[in-house]
Amino acid sequence: MNTKNLSVRDICHMGVFTAIITVCAQLSIPMPYGVPMSLQTFAIPLAGVVLGAKKGILSTLIYVLLGAIGIPVFAGFTGGLGIVIGPTGGFILSFPIMALTAGIGEAKSGKIWLLFWLTLGAVINYLCGMLIFSLVMSSGLKTAFAVCVLPFFPMDIVKIVLVVVWGRMIKQMLVKSKVL
Repeated sequence: MNTKNLSVRDICHMGVFTAIITVCAQLSIPMPYGVPMSLQTFAIPLAGVVLGAKKGILSTLIYVLLGAIGIPVFAGFTGGLGIVIGPTGGFILSFPIMALTAGIGEAKSGKIWLLFWLTLGAVINYLCGMLIFSLVMSSGLKTAFAVCVLPFFPMDIVKIVLVVVWGRMIKQMLVKSKVL
């Protein structure tokens, strides 16, 4: 990924989306077994759609790195390497992939392609989250599925639809107003 061509404006856009992801992470509902339901999985694909794959990935990587070094940006104002390698670490580590798939979907024409790529990102997020949860918690994949996917699936469908509806609209408004 060539970062030489990033302008100050690009860096500011990425900083704003890193902040948006951080705020959305705090809008969370604690769930049993420690996997919170939050809006960060809305903000991350939104970053990919609005900023594109490259800047969306970078803003998400910044978010993950800030949390990994201990800044309390993760859900529930938590941070630290223990969170990244803990039961929810698979979700966190796959966030840049979610931004990538959203950016790829945005680059394709048509809402169906965007929907496909956003869904693929969510599935990858679920799989990574389930696998790490299963390893860390010494549980089977059935338990991981019941804890890490089933409670979140309905709300994630809503988030994906909102990103499809609002993502391109926000991007068009920002481009039209010459912010992007």
